[in-house]
Amino acid sequence: MSRAIFFCFSVVLFFFSCKEPVSELPYYNTPDFTPYFLSEKEAEKKITHQIPEFQFLNQHEKLYSSKDLENKIHVASFIFTTCVDICPKMTSNMKIVGNLFPNDSLVEILSFSVTPWIDDSKKLLNYADFYKINSSNWHFLTGKKAAIYSLARQSYFAEEDFGFSKDSAQFLHTEHFILVDHNKKIRGIYNGTLRLEAEQLAKDMLVLKNELSSL
Repeated sequence: MSRAIFFCFSVVLFFFSCKEPVSELPYYNTPDFTPYFLSEKEAEKKITHQIPEFQFLNQHEKLYSSKDLENKIHVASFIFTTCVDICPKMTSNMKIVGNLFPNDSLVEILSFSVTPWIDDSKKLLNYADFYKINSSNWHFLTGKKAAIYSLARQSYFAEEDFGFSKDSAQFLHTEHFILVDHNKKIRGIYNGTLRLEAEQLAKDMLVLKNELSSL
């Protein structure tokens, strides 16, 4: 091999070895959940949507805010304690995640109440106790209805069929689990009523956790 050819080959090899690898999980930027497979650096430029600042009360009557999510991955769901339809299935399936990451300092689980006028901190604590949930990183959150509904629809795209176009006065009822990375960018959506989807969520969270641990 001539020196010129060897040099060109070396340059090409160097270029590809230095190129940041594309993440195994997609990024989502809009309510239609179009997937974008990008490296983290590419995502910084192309994925503009992030979970914004928020602050609510958790089941222990303590303030919990988006600041508690700094440099952590998290999964969000939207439930209510008097629900007898999909919420029991969702909570039971979320325990698959909770049991895999109990008290994990890099993982947060958020369950927002969509009937905050009923679900105060005490009721949410009773709900958690009923399901034998006591992990320090699983928070059941309550607050102003408008703030929760806006966050669910405009930020988490929890009702992806409608996104933020749905009237905020309409009752929010969604089976989705939404996975968010340490940069507060959406990385996955799952049907929380299905055990297989919850198991896939847990696997994807391990992928994000490994990515975070390698930074």
